[in-house]
Parts: sequence; structure tokens; C-alpha cells
Amino acid sequence: MKHISLKIKLTLLYTVLMTAVVCAILALLFSLSGQELLTGVQARLEQEVAAAGADIEYDGSGLDFDSDIMDLEYGIYLSVYDSEGYMHYGRVPYDFDNSVPFENGNIRRFDGDGVSFYVLDMVHQIEGYGPVVVRGVASITDAEGNFHTTIRLAVILLPLIAAATAVMGYLMTRKALKPVGQITETVRKIQRDGDISRRIRLGNGRDEIYRMAATFDDMLEQVESGMKRERQFTSDVSHELRTPIAAMMLQCEELLSRTDLTQETREGVEMLFRKTGYLSQMISQLLLLSRADQGRARLTLEPLDFSELTAMAAEEAQEAGREKRITVQSQIEPGLCLRGDETLLIRLWMNLLNNSISYGKEGGHIWLSLSQEGRYARAEVRDDGIGISPQDLPHIWERFYQADQARSREGSSGLGLSMVQWIVQAHDGEISVRSRPGEGTAFVFRLPLAEEQEHRN
Repeated sequence: MKHISLKIKLTLLYTVLMTAVVCAILALLFSLSGQELLTGVQARLEQEVAAAGADIEYDGSGLDFDSDIMDLEYGIYLSVYDSEGYMHYGRVPYDFDNSVPFENGNIRRFDGDGVSFYVLDMVHQIEGYGPVVVRGVASITDAEGNFHTTIRLAVILLPLIAAATAVMGYLMTRKALKPVGQITETVRKIQRDGDISRRIRLGNGRDEIYRMAATFDDMLEQVESGMKRERQFTSDVSHELRTPIAAMMLQCEELLSRTDLTQETREGVEMLFRKTGYLSQMISQLLLLSRADQGRARLTLEPLDFSELTAMAAEEAQEAGREKRITVQSQIEPGLCLRGDETLLIRLWMNLLNNSISYGKEGGHIWLSLSQEGRYARAEVRDDGIGISPQDLPHIWERFYQADQARSREGSSGLGLSMVQWIVQAHDGEISVRSRPGEGTAFVFRLPLAEEQEHRN
């Protein structure tokens, strides 16, 4: 039942309940109707026999009968007898034993071979003639047969009623839950696109679902407002820090150009210069991400040879890895072209490669590959470093996220992988990661090739 949609569950519940109610009502009605049927037959029998006296007259020479006596009104057979039991007029059912003795005014039941009858005898005084006996016979079997036919018809129609109930229940449930689907779809779009400016906007309504949607919209409004303030603050702070950091770096460069510094002072200035450069890089990345959040980041898209750019990045990574004796092995398919921002794509490669170098082991390896995969360029950076723990893996794209084992190296701002993810997404690509602690990490991303490359292939 966990995998069945709410609409189906509610439809089944509605159908079962309605079918049970209909069955209960029909059972009650049929039970009462069965008793009412027999009571009704007796009442009509008594009424017809009593009224038959008005259809008999004496004309001086004999009895005169109205033809209404021969009519089977309500299926009741009427017959007229004299005081000696001789039948003068009327008819009786062919399967009824008419030798039943007369008994004035009492309705009796007689069961024969597969048939049952109600019999009523009533004495009428005919003016000028004397007493006659009118016998009425009503077939209980025929009345019950009609009743059973009604029951069978109801049983046949019950599945149709259940099916119609299910269809109506589904349509009603779907209409009632349509706002829920709209809420779910909006939340999914927000999760997929990260666009919290979306709103559900169900409109005016007073039920619980409409109130819930309005609450969601109010909450999203508050979250968006808070994030805008946070982004603006980050952008303003980053922008304001650029000038003093640049001045510090310039001052450090001037100090390092002097020849009268002691060795201890020079080492201190060099360390300060490295730290200031690290801060400058972090502020630059943070400012770019902040602008991207605000929709103010602009990409300079141009045709470029991504294979050539990748080869350049591999060479730089080989230089950067010398200190830790890390070997960079590359396998690059030539001639893969795409439209992209060259500066950002270089930063994409260097962030990934520097990440592998930072968390790689002494004398380790980095494997870099680039190949065509359909309409995409598929790139992979894999290392045999310390890896990332499963609990940290889902959070590596978060800004400033630091894990004790995976991302706590000196010089790591926690912004590199956030920048990588944004660059890939800004170029309409996708990126994924797989890792096992102690065995290494692999980043795989795909970027769409340029149209010229697609046509050439």
C-alpha cells in the first residue's frame, strides 16, 4: 500500500465504503420488502374479494356476474360458489387444488408442489338470491418470483454501481487533490532549479489545502527575503575586502623586493603574502558565486578547443604535484570543441586538479581523461588519495563545508567545489562524484559540445 498513490487509496476507500453502504441498504430494503410483499398480497387479496360482491346481482332468473371478476387484477383469481359449493363463475389457477374447504373470512396459506397460494373465502349476501361464497386465490410463488427477479437485477447492477462509484470517486479525489499535485510540482521545481522565487499561488480558498499552500508561499517569501539579504551582505563584504587585501599583497611584494630584510623577516613576509593571496582567491570566488546567486554573473561564451585547454590544465597540475611526487596521467581525445567561458573552464579544471593534489597521498597518482560521449564531452578526474567518507559526500558542494578527513587541508576555503558545480551548471552540464575512504575520489562531469562539433560527428 505504501507504493499506491493517495488518489488510488482514497478512491478504493470511497468505493469500498459506498459499496458497503449500498449493500447494507439493499439488504435492509429486501428484508423489509419481503415482509411487506406478503402483507401487500394479503391486503390486495382481501380488497379484491370484498369488492367482488358488488359485481354480482340477481336478475330474477339467475345470478348475473360482471366481467371484472374474470380479470386478473394484481394476479388474483376470483371465483363464485353457491352454498352447496357449486362454482357459478370465475376461474382458479390450474395448479391450485380447488377442493380446499371453505372458511369464511380467514386468509390461509397452502403449499403445493413447488407453488404456494394465499386463499380467502368471503360470504356475500346477494339481494333476492341469498348467500354466495367468493373465493380469492393469490399466488405467493409468482409474487416471490418477481421479488427474486428484482434481487437478481440488483445483484447484477451492483458491480456497475461499484464501478460507477469508483469512477466518480476517482474524479472527485483527483479534483480535490489537484492542488496537492500543484504544490508538489512547485516544490520539485524549486529543488531542481534552486529557484525559490517560485510560488504555488493556488488562489482564494478556505479549505485546509489552500491554507497550507498560502503558508508555503509565505514561508518561501520569508526564505527568499532572508537569502537575498544574505547574498547582498556576502557580495558587499567581498567587494569591500578586495581593496584592503590588494593593498596588503602590494605591500608584501614591495617588502619582498627589498634586499635589507633579515631571513626571519623575509620568511614572515612570504608567509603573509601566501595567506593574503589565499584570502584574495577566496574573496574572488565568493564574489563570483554571490553574483551568480543574484543572477549578475555573466559568462563570455566563445568557441574553444576544450581538448587543448584540458591538456594545458594537465601540464599545470603536473607542475603543482611535483612537491608531493604526484604523477598526473592524462588521456585526452583531441578536437573536442564547445562554447564556453575560457577563464571559468580553466578554473574548473584547476579547482578539481588542485583538490586531487591537496588530498592526494605522497607519491600518488591522478588520472585525467576527456572523451566524447554522444553530444557531450565527458571528463573525469580520479585520484588515489584519502577519499571522502559517505556521511560527508552529500555535503561537498556546500560552501565553506569542511570535513575532518576529506576537506580540512590548509589552504582549502571550502569554495572550490561549489565553484566547480556552478561552472558546470552554468555551461548546461552535470557533475557527479564517487569516493571511498582510503581509496580515492573520482569527479565526472559532462558538458555539451558545440554545434559545429555535433555536425562534424
